[in-house]
Amino acid sequence: MYRLTNKQIILGITGGIAAYKSAELTRLLKTAGADVRIVMTPAATSFITPLTLQALSGHPVHLELLDPEAEAGMGHIELAKWADLIVIAPASADFMARLANGMGNDLLSTLCLATAVPICLAPAMNQAMWRSSATQKNADTLQQQHVQLWGPGVGEQACGDTGPGRMIEPTEIIERVAKQFDNGALSGLNIHITAGPTREPLDPVRYISNHSSGKMGYALAEAAIDAGANVKLISGPVNLPAPAHVERVSITTAEDMLEASLEGISNCNIFIACAAVADYRPTSIAEHKIKKGNEEIMELHLVKNPDIVATIAARVDKPFTIGFAAETRDVLSYAQGKLERKNLDMIIANDVSQAGIGFNSDENAVTLVTRDTHIEIPQTSKRQLATLLIEQISQLYKTSK
Repeated sequence: MYRLTNKQIILGITGGIAAYKSAELTRLLKTAGADVRIVMTPAATSFITPLTLQALSGHPVHLELLDPEAEAGMGHIELAKWADLIVIAPASADFMARLANGMGNDLLSTLCLATAVPICLAPAMNQAMWRSSATQKNADTLQQQHVQLWGPGVGEQACGDTGPGRMIEPTEIIERVAKQFDNGALSGLNIHITAGPTREPLDPVRYISNHSSGKMGYALAEAAIDAGANVKLISGPVNLPAPAHVERVSITTAEDMLEASLEGISNCNIFIACAAVADYRPTSIAEHKIKKGNEEIMELHLVKNPDIVATIAARVDKPFTIGFAAETRDVLSYAQGKLERKNLDMIIANDVSQAGIGFNSDENAVTLVTRDTHIEIPQTSKRQLATLLIEQISQLYKTSK
């Protein structure tokens, strides 16, 4: 059974008799846990109906580039950003030619031009069309552009010919899709990740907290699982489902998070402190709800919370320790100071004052800071950013050993 839980995949379908196999491919992707959005070229609708694919995917099928109703829902640029992977099966000779030459005259080709995620094509056409010099030139061009070609297979074709040009089977395609996310960069390593906010209670109904949604920490947990790690996710209160194959430990306060972080830390290889931990907590918690009095000003007495990432980094047996710095000004300066002051191996800095990124957003832009380097990662989805961060963390961790 392949595991594609929460992976966001665009399945593109072009015109060809092999389009009937796309229904089975959609079913297999959904069974593996993927969220699948279907994009069809006009020619594809002559071979299989959008209604069939809508029923299998659970989402409306995207057909037109300039469809006002579709743009109001998930516009073509947003759809390109949404995806973790684009798979086009079947990919006709016509579509390959247009994509190789940078054309964007329909929705599917436009998505391919607008995306930064991997694009994989499963060619399907008559054997003579596949063997033609024009198609072979286009295939070479696409591979030079880092588009992956899966197949074609060899065998009997619908027209009666025999030779290369068959779309590979859906079972082989889903196996290749799964391998796109299973990079093994952290295979066998134990990673602890903190995520979300903490809540520091004032009384039974009120608390001090912050705007963290936990999305970045949860995306890191998924990316670490894809890289082969054993992941313990120590999470504050969030409205997110636990990623598959992750051990989630739910906590509320900063002291709870510290206790959970220290448990099993001697077996931890990499510690990623992504949570937005409250810096202070009330000195005392009222036994009953605090009633509003006649006073215009209410005074709170606060005490500093434990510094979780600094506590982990101060251990003799410290794991490779990574912190986050969410700042509103002088981002790199504060991040560098935090890195050195807390004895961290890396810090991931971002400017939460920028609109559209950071807290409660699906996107972010960060700078990786070590003692020797600064690596900027421009704005992208938190899911894609998490994959890039795990790749960088893997390289730095291996270099440190």
